[in-house]
Amino acid sequence: MPTETPEASATPGPQEPSLDEQIAAYQREFGDLDPQVEKVVSALGRLNRRMNVAYGRQVADLGISNAEWEVLKTLVLSGSPYRMGPGELAKRLGLTPAAMTHRIDRMAGEGLVTRDRDESNRVRVIVELTDEGRSKWLEAMRMATNFEEDLLQDLSGAERSLLGELLIRVLRRVEHDQPDAGGRLTDLD
Repeated sequence: MPTETPEASATPGPQEPSLDEQIAAYQREFGDLDPQVEKVVSALGRLNRRMNVAYGRQVADLGISNAEWEVLKTLVLSGSPYRMGPGELAKRLGLTPAAMTHRIDRMAGEGLVTRDRDESNRVRVIVELTDEGRSKWLEAMRMATNFEEDLLQDLSGAERSLLGELLIRVLRRVEHDQPDAGGRLTDLD
């Protein structure tokens, strides 16, 4: 008799098939499927989707969108003084310049970033993280850290380390085979 899995009991409403049910259906329809590979890939896909929903809820509680979080994160990762040109931001986020301009306009209106002319090159615009933007980023990081600790609570330190190493190996393979896949295929704004 099958036992109830966490994904089967997670939310009410239409239920997603369990991974085993999904893989069995795939094997039925496509006999060449390696069930071990499909289990890993399907589990990663579901985990990614559910984590994105959880992170989206967290940043929404802070009054920002996932798209705005991505800009804040990119500015923080650039290092102090947390400034970049919109073109570089767009490139790092895999967005078109028009989509980036729209996002910056919205964020500047919310006080998360400023947009000013570069004093050394008046044609160039600089986007800079504000204190409010940094505060939102820090609070989102606190929330994410708590969520991530809870997510991995059932794994020992050694298991976390091994899982991290294995996932990085898989990520390196994808990055090697798909070097241009870091951005988005279409704008989400």
